[in-house]
Amino acid sequence: MPSTTVARLTSLTQGYGAQRIIDRLDLTISTGVTGLPGPNGAGKTTLLRTLNTIAAPQSGTLELFGKPLRGERDARRARRRIGYLPQDFGYYPNFSVRDFVQYCAWLREVPRREAHAAVGESIAAVALSDRQGDKMKSLSGGMLRRAGIAAAIVGKPSLVLLDEPTVGLDPGQRLDFRELIRSLARDGSAVLLSTHLVEDIGAACDSVLVLRGGQVIHGGTPRDLALAASASAPGDSALERGHMTVLNGHSVSG
Repeated sequence: MPSTTVARLTSLTQGYGAQRIIDRLDLTISTGVTGLPGPNGAGKTTLLRTLNTIAAPQSGTLELFGKPLRGERDARRARRRIGYLPQDFGYYPNFSVRDFVQYCAWLREVPRREAHAAVGESIAAVALSDRQGDKMKSLSGGMLRRAGIAAAIVGKPSLVLLDEPTVGLDPGQRLDFRELIRSLARDGSAVLLSTHLVEDIGAACDSVLVLRGGQVIHGGTPRDLALAASASAPGDSALERGHMTVLNGHSVSG
């Protein structure tokens, strides 16, 4: 399936008050799975929040699904097609898993005639069908994370933004998660995966963008990143060494 542009940022600047986090960033996000590694403070979460229209750009332009965002009406229309899992997401403790995912589907305006089946499908996709009646406050950390993933993918959004989604998942659950996001890409979604776990990027991503200081300092495939590795760079795999090489400035590619 040929890739399709889902988001385009042009000279985008973003920050909080006088603090500039992203500075004149040009970036295109296409269908498929894109990994977004980078150190703490690199701007990953700020980028995801901007793409989710939580925060309007301070300057520059953001285009989603072929249309520039010029105001709240455009942002609301775009949100219907975006699934977002923050690193720390809120929930009502007394909601059941199904209530929580159903509520998130309602917030994103998933059509009522589709919502019931969509909620069941997303809960099944994260292997929580047998716990869907349990209250959120009773779940383990890993189960909470899986419920959050279900909420992000309910209704098969066109753009899925995931901030450290595998925190708290055991090795088997991480393998299942990788297959899940690959299946989303096969269905035509664009998935942006922010993570410190480069092995997840190597296993599940079609492309990788290394962020540092609010700028993309390396872009390409996971193999390209592994090939950028310096022999003296720290890391237990070529991909980890490539990531550290790029971050330390030994090699920069666009």
